[in-house]
Amino acid sequence: MKLVSILIAASCVTVQAFAPKKATTTNPALVSSGLRNKAPASVSPLFRQADLTRGGAVPGWNAYNNQLDKNPITAKACTSAVGFFLGDLLAQLFIVKSGIDIKRLVTLSVFGFIYHGPSGHYFYNWLDGKISGTDGVSVASKVAIDQIFWCPIFMCVFFTYLGLVAGDSFGTIGNKIRADLFTAVQGSWKIWPVVHAVNFKFISTKHRLVFINGVQIVFNMFLSLLGSK
Repeated sequence: MKLVSILIAASCVTVQAFAPKKATTTNPALVSSGLRNKAPASVSPLFRQADLTRGGAVPGWNAYNNQLDKNPITAKACTSAVGFFLGDLLAQLFIVKSGIDIKRLVTLSVFGFIYHGPSGHYFYNWLDGKISGTDGVSVASKVAIDQIFWCPIFMCVFFTYLGLVAGDSFGTIGNKIRADLFTAVQGSWKIWPVVHAVNFKFISTKHRLVFINGVQIVFNMFLSLLGSK
């Protein structure tokens, strides 16, 4: 239950960063002239109205948005690498408490970079393309597809990757998947339906991965412990 509470709290904090705030100064002439729309930060799809600002003064946010536009796969791969790095680092520091296992830290960070980020980019772009809108039915359909189909696939790839890095045989990897897949999926079902309901309702396609990784830092602690058993 503690993990559930932490993940939900992390989700709320992450959403708060994107919550709309009234601009501190409003200049009708500036808005009507179109200068406001040409501001670098406004290229983000999170800006849905000209008189709202989102995200606040986050250092590097504009540069990050530019990279999402110019090099989306690389930007999202790096985002996921950081998410997995922090998740495993926190797990080792505060749960395992047996020193830092550099190999494990690098292994999980690489997984975030080579699979989680790129696959998430294609999957969520595809999903948003097939099911548009933010109404209840659309959001529920996306959550169902994500958790019923994508989640087990992701977990199988995760366990297979860890097994191959460890030099395990495919038989050993298969046994690991059979033993732990349902546990991993159950852990996901306790948290991610709620998180993704927020994700698909309020977050733009462009920012899905950064939102997910903001919450997933805590969930990755669970994954890193499960994967290292």
